Order: sequence, then structure tokens, then C-alpha cells
Amino acid sequence: MQRKKFLLSAVLFITVGVIVGLIISSHLNIHSTGFSQDVTISKESIDILTKTNQALSEVANAVKPSVVNISSTKTIRTPGFQNPFFNDPFFRRFFGEEFRFFERPREYRQSGLGSGVIVDKDGYILTNYHVIKEADEILVKLSDKREFKGKVIGSDPKTDIAVIKIQAEKLPVIKWGDSDKLKVGEMVLAIGNPFGLNQTVTSGIISATGRANVGIADYEDFIQTDAAINPGNSGGALVNIRGELVGINTAIFSTSGGYMGIGFAIPSNMVKVVMDNLIKKGKVVRGWLGVSIQPITPDLAKQFDIKDGKGVLIGDVIEDSPAEKAGLKRGDVILEIDGKEFSDPSALRNAVAAIPPGKEVNIKILREGKQMNVKVTVSELPADMQKFSSPTEGLLKGVQVNDITPEIRRSLSLPKRISGVIITDIAEGSPADGILAENDIIMEINRKKINNVKDYTNALGTIKKNQPVLILVYRNGSTIYLTIPVR
Repeated sequence: MQRKKFLLSAVLFITVGVIVGLIISSHLNIHSTGFSQDVTISKESIDILTKTNQALSEVANAVKPSVVNISSTKTIRTPGFQNPFFNDPFFRRFFGEEFRFFERPREYRQSGLGSGVIVDKDGYILTNYHVIKEADEILVKLSDKREFKGKVIGSDPKTDIAVIKIQAEKLPVIKWGDSDKLKVGEMVLAIGNPFGLNQTVTSGIISATGRANVGIADYEDFIQTDAAINPGNSGGALVNIRGELVGINTAIFSTSGGYMGIGFAIPSNMVKVVMDNLIKKGKVVRGWLGVSIQPITPDLAKQFDIKDGKGVLIGDVIEDSPAEKAGLKRGDVILEIDGKEFSDPSALRNAVAAIPPGKEVNIKILREGKQMNVKVTVSELPADMQKFSSPTEGLLKGVQVNDITPEIRRSLSLPKRISGVIITDIAEGSPADGILAENDIIMEINRKKINNVKDYTNALGTIKKNQPVLILVYRNGSTIYLTIPVR
């Protein structure tokens, strides 16, 4: 009986095994058959991809000769080590004059690499200001291996643009594009010399336009792209599919120092205005209205009866400025300038800066719920007018301040004893966001008295890295100490 049960169990086991084996075999056969089949790519798909590859290759080949390698060198001088013991006759008697060696000033040469774009047959080349900053020598290497010494024609730290020139003939000049016509999703190529690797081309799309409050420059209207931009690409070209220059590559967003999918370029239209000023006048002449402006929050929209939330709010009008002469008032909302709408203070400020001084513009404003037009003759931004400050790094990154004008003092009823700078805006994500607030008066930074924007800027340079900042502010009728911690 036991033997029959054993034989029956064995037969069942074998039967199940055979069935499972057949299922597995069938399953594997199906898949193996699928893999063994020839996978074909349609002729239409191959034609499309071939044409795309050919088009991108043609664009790259047309533009690459216009992009140059820029190497700069500057001399760094350091003071010698001073010690009163070195001048002591007793010390020198026992240790000799050898120790005087350490008192001598030291100097060494520092090299840097970047990119540039040939924009004129006369030898004018665009690059970033930080590429040639404080350079003693500039060497420009062309795609055909020719090398020339570069001369700085002018630079503008506020936009991080510089113009250099070389004496050369038969230069490949890039075509200008209209950066105002760029659309998100449009394909672009970034060309430069990352890590010193000449003529590197990367591709991507326009991720965003009009990026401001990035903390790279004072005047920001960046094109954001996912085309790979790495160290050494600075000053290189961002071009559209027509091979036209639409931006100058300037920076990346990175937590590691390498590419992370976010790069920034200065729009070609802004670059051209700055370049023309530097070449013709030796400096950048910017338009000026004489107003302090701020974004319209939902709460402000209710208070000022702004139904669609569009426009930029005037927070202050400077005495004897073009805005005051034209009749603009605090509380007015700027809707348009010469037909162009604005909802972002940075975009408005950039647009005004690009207006030639002396030009009359038509400004549409909203005042007490009613729209009206005002004619304003733009003047030149005064050389000593430091209307804002936005540190590019540190715990006060993104904090914009103004000097305290008599109008601001009256409007806020500030006592005479209160001096400092007024906070006009704090960028979202700033370490100071949530601690400091708009209309706070910064009176001291780390116990150093602040009287104006110049004092504020100087104080920023003394802030030590990885240390909290102690700030004395005047708020709501009293002074208080606040600390911005290291996060």
C-alpha cells in the first residue's frame, strides 16, 4: 500500500514538473522568438533623424569658428610676513639676516580660462567681465589656431559683460539674433571651452526667460537653459537653430561645481546695448526714472484695487527726478511703458535702464482704480546713485536696499536719530527671508554703523563665512537686534 502511494506521488510530481517545464519552455520560446525577430526602423524615421542630425551639425559648424578661447593671467601680490622680532638687533645677531627673507612682498601669476564670441569684423569680442577681471594679459586663441593679444575696450560688472579687441583680419563673425523672440522649449546650442576643451558644443532647450534675483549680477534678465554649461563656458555663445547669437553663457546653478541641468545666459538684446555703449562711450549709460518699485502681492492688489494683479507698484518717487517732474506719485501702479506690459520689478528696471537718456516714453499707470497715461522724459542714471544693493552670496543674499531719502523719511515718520538703509525687497529663498522684512531700517551690521548703501556694501565684505550675522533694525517705532543664523 505504501509502495502504491509512493509511486502515485512520484507520477504526480513528474507530471507537474513536465507541465511546468512545458509552460516555462513555451514562455521562453515566445520571448526568444520575439528577440530573434528583426526590429526594423522605418525609412521615414531614419530620414527625419538624419535631417535633424545634419541640421544641428550645420549650425554647429557655422558658429564654432566665431567662438574663441580666452586665457587670462593676473599678478597676485601679497605683503611679506611682518614680525617685530625681525627688527630686533639681538634676534638678528643670533639668527642672522636669513629671516629677512620672509619680510619681502610675494607675487605670483594666476591663470584663468574662458570663452568669447567674435561679433564684429574689426575684431571686437564679447565675453564675461569675470573672465577678464583684473587681468594683466589676455590671450585669444581662434578656431584656426591663430593667437592674438586681447585689449579690454570696456567692461560692465553690473551685467557681467566685457568687450575686448584683437588686431586680426578675416575674422568669422557670428550673426545677431533677437532674444526677445525666444520661446520656452525652443532648441539651442551652447558653444564654448569648458575645462579648456576647445570648441565644445552642447544642445538643449530654453527652460525659461526673464530669470532675475539669481544673485549673479545687478541687472539680471537671464535666459535659462538645460544645455550643458560648465566652467570655461563663461563668455561662450548660446545660439538658436538659425545659428544666431541669442545669449552669452555666463553661469550655472550647481551645488557640486558641475553641470546640474540649469545654466544661465545674458540675452543678446541686453548684451548689444551694453556693448554699443562700451565701444562708443567707454561706459554704459543707463536710463533712469527715479522711482522705487516693488512687486504687487495679493494683499497689495486688494488695497490698491488692482483686479488682475498686473503691474509694478511705485513705493517712492525721488525728488527732482524725471518721475516727479512728470507727475508720478507713490502708490501709482506702472502697467506699461511704450505699450510693453510689466508685472516684475526687475524686468521693468532692466527695460528703463535700456532706454536712451533724453527719450520721451509713454507710461500707462493705474491711480486710485483709474488708468491714465503719463509722458516721461528719461534721464541718465546719476553716477553716484546707488539705488540698490543685492549681495551675490552670504546670509544677506537677495536683500535689496535703498538710501533713506527725505521722502522715505517723511512717509515712514522716521525719527531724526534713525539712520541706515531701507530694505525694499527680499528675494524668496534668501537666508534673511522671514527674519528681515521690507521697510526695515538696517542701522548696524555686526555692530558696525550703517549710514548709507556704501556703508552697507562695505559691511557685507567683512562678514565671515559660516558665521551668523547680527543686525540692528528699526521696525514699528523701535529698534531690535536680529540674528541671521547659518543654515
